[in-house]
Amino acid sequence: MTTLLGCRSLVQEAAALRSGADDPADAVRRTCDRIDAVDPLLQAFVPEPGRRARLLAAARELAAAAPGGPAERPALYGVPVGIKDIVHVDGLPTRAGSALPPEELAGPQAAVVDRLRAAGALIAGKTVTAEFAVTAPGPTRNPHNPAHTPGGSSSGSAASVAAGMVPLAIGTQTVGSMIRPASYCGVVGFKPTYGRIPLAGVIPNAISFDTLGCYATDVAGIALAAPVLCDGWRTGAADGSGRPPVLGVPAGPYLERAGDEALGALRAQREALTAAGYEVREVPVMADFTEIVEQLFTMNRYEVARAHTHWFARHAARYREQTAAAIREGRPIGDAAYEAARERREAFRERLAADGARAGIDLWIAPAATGPAPADLTTTGSSIMCLPWSNAGLPSLSLPAGRAADGLPLGLQLVGRAGADEELLSWAAGIERALNGTAGDAAA
Repeated sequence: MTTLLGCRSLVQEAAALRSGADDPADAVRRTCDRIDAVDPLLQAFVPEPGRRARLLAAARELAAAAPGGPAERPALYGVPVGIKDIVHVDGLPTRAGSALPPEELAGPQAAVVDRLRAAGALIAGKTVTAEFAVTAPGPTRNPHNPAHTPGGSSSGSAASVAAGMVPLAIGTQTVGSMIRPASYCGVVGFKPTYGRIPLAGVIPNAISFDTLGCYATDVAGIALAAPVLCDGWRTGAADGSGRPPVLGVPAGPYLERAGDEALGALRAQREALTAAGYEVREVPVMADFTEIVEQLFTMNRYEVARAHTHWFARHAARYREQTAAAIREGRPIGDAAYEAARERREAFRERLAADGARAGIDLWIAPAATGPAPADLTTTGSSIMCLPWSNAGLPSLSLPAGRAADGLPLGLQLVGRAGADEELLSWAAGIERALNGTAGDAAA
């Protein structure tokens, strides 16, 4: 029986393709062979007749147009990438996990896809999303156990990397749609600071929160992709002090939402990090967490409803129950209530930043999800552990870190300061080594 799990290192694959040791056509064959072998069960990719022929033609075109030497080849030369199906790609329909006619959803190619193609990437295909990136799950299954959800809404993107179909995939997060699937599927997921990757050409969920991000098997892969994807990336940027980051645990009602296995894993992660030379401080925050949740969903549902005004008026019967319910919840929310919620969010952001600064925190650490992936394909799981950080627009990353009693992966969420994505990735590499038992230098 073919194993459903796979590991394709983006750094190794990109290096081999740039050097000429590997060929884009071979990378395409590897991708298509793997999709053919495991995706009939996992259903991470939107079905595409003629995928292999399209990709082989694109690989030949890339090779013919590529500069002669490895030094001239771009960062992602020949690398196959999965693209969440709310992101427009020229030549591929956008269905957004919905039953709406694709021509209704059509639009110009997304800026993020332009950047990938300019960096030499090949678009392996569209990955499955929850309907309109809300909560109604697609058919994707978890590669660690197909009876369990892969999370959502970026379900196909996380599962495709975990199953070794592609070394890099693009997703989006509104509340927990990247970090949670990364945790459930045992891969690294990176959600940059809000606005760091342009959203042009992406079907909106809630525009005040929607953020593009990416998946890879390790932090090094994320660090290779981030400069391609993000605006104004400061290559080589890191904390100049040379010290390890001070880690903050957000004690209080927020953390109490995590389940026993997630909290037990967090204790073990704290012990490993302390042993590796990191200082970990408990910081009481978000005493009003219930009100923070209410504020976010007031804004979220208002924006979801407005994003679907025209489509829902024409095609309400084609929407799935969960999406339709979210739209209907948002329609009665008035402009005054929405603006009040926006003001409360701004106050929350300022308070959270001040709490972190007062405690001397460089990174927050918390469970990436409430626990392992539920054994339920009718849900994408709870996004609550990601909610405050998405509300604040902060960069976050999920690292595979431990396993639950049933063997499913658990993730540790790292959250940085707004705009400090470069520092987050630099520090995450050292934390990754510490959690893997290979740390020798916490400041690295």
